[in-house]
This record gives sequence, C-alpha cells and structure tokens, in this order.
Amino acid sequence: MNQEKIGAFIARRRKEKKLTQAKLASYLGITDRAVSKWERGKGLPDPVYMLELCRLLDISVNELLTGEFIEETKYQQKAEDNLLIMAKQEVKQTKKMFFYENVIGIGSTIIFAILIFMSVYFVENGGIKILLFIFAFLFLITGVSIALKIETEEGYYECQKCHHKYIPSYRQVYFAMHIGRTRYMKCPHCQKRSWQKKIYSK
Repeated sequence: MNQEKIGAFIARRRKEKKLTQAKLASYLGITDRAVSKWERGKGLPDPVYMLELCRLLDISVNELLTGEFIEETKYQQKAEDNLLIMAKQEVKQTKKMFFYENVIGIGSTIIFAILIFMSVYFVENGGIKILLFIFAFLFLITGVSIALKIETEEGYYECQKCHHKYIPSYRQVYFAMHIGRTRYMKCPHCQKRSWQKKIYSK
C-alpha cells in the first residue's frame, strides 16, 4: 500500500469536507498528531478508526486503502488487490514479531545462564548469591512470559484434525506441551487434541 498516496487522499478529502486536523481527530477520539502522521504518509489509520474515518470523509474502506476514488467497474478488483496486500502485510508483521519473540526468549535464557554461572563461580557472599539466583529466575520468567504472549497473539494455530485456524488463550499456550511453535492443544472447533502448528495468517 502506498502510504503517501493514502495520506494525500485523506488530507484532500478532509479539506473538501472543511475539517481541520484537530476537528477530524476530535471526532475520532485521537490526537491531531495522529491525523498529521497519516496525512504525511508516516503510518496508516488503525483498523479501529477506519470505518468512522471513512464515514466522516464519505469514502469506502476500499477507496481509503487504495488512496483514490474507484470506478464501480474496477471496485471488485481493487478490493481483491487490497485484501492480498493486507494479507502480505499481516504475514510480514507476524514474522517481525516472531523475530522479537526469539530475541527475547533466547536473550533472557542467556542472561539467566550468565547470572547463575556468576553466582556459582564468582560470588562468595551468600546473600548476594541468593539475590542473583532470584534475579536470574525473575528475568527468565519475565522474558519467557513476554515471548509466549507474542506467540499467542501473533498469527494463528491450525488444528491438524479439522484445519480450523484460531488464536488460543495465553493459558492454553503456556501449559501446552510443545516442540518449537507446535503445541499439543484442544481445538475449539472440533474439540479434538492434536499437535497444532503456528501459521502466519488465515
């Protein structure tokens, strides 16, 4: 998606509707800095605001994402193109978050190991030893928890029995047996347990 084109389109429609950035922002319940960011092509409106933004600007979501008015004969094709672009962006974002998950998970494990090693071989004071042990375990638990939260919320799990794709609860992910990002869980659709693989998008 061409963010600059979309931004210019938002700005043009806002002016045609005789709205200031501050006024448009107040209708959406956001800051005028967010509107300015969209119009400068530095970001896209959050999906939460898209429908109301389109209503205020008197355009369709499809036109918003295209950055121009669409002829009726080309509307279907543009809608399909936008869906493909959004799907690709979802996959890209999920891959990026999985990279962060790996960095946090591996990083916290390495720091845990270093702190334990230091406390065993380099620290003689009993009180400091205990503090290092506590800090090491807290660091590991926090890191793993954040990594698991990312894994839970990004992408989908696919049931190997009925191929239903869903986002499980954090509790399900936390307590499930796993091999990498493949977890043994119950599908909410068919109610059967299987080794369910993590996938990037529906």
